[in-house]
Amino acid sequence: MTVQQSFATPGRSTVPLIAAAVVVVLAVFNMIPLPPLDSGRVAVGLLPDVLAAPLARLEPFGMTILLGLLFILPLVGPQLGQNLDIIGWLLSRPVGVTIDFIP
Repeated sequence: MTVQQSFATPGRSTVPLIAAAVVVVLAVFNMIPLPPLDSGRVAVGLLPDVLAAPLARLEPFGMTILLGLLFILPLVGPQLGQNLDIIGWLLSRPVGVTIDFIP
């Protein structure tokens, strides 16, 4: 069952579904290891110095990278004949599984 079908199921309150979807989207989105997000700082702290230093140097460009992943790639993808919606791909499965678990 898709997320859209879950929201359209009669007899199901949509408020818990929407709340669960928002929580899962925020949790998964925040775990993308980019420096402006919390997980980027966690990754810098956990990685060995050889890998942490290049990731830490991305900090000034992190928001630009994030905006590119959110907006630029999905807009450019259809022009290239590819689906480049990386964020949608990352978030669709966890949200779908969460919706399926809600009675």
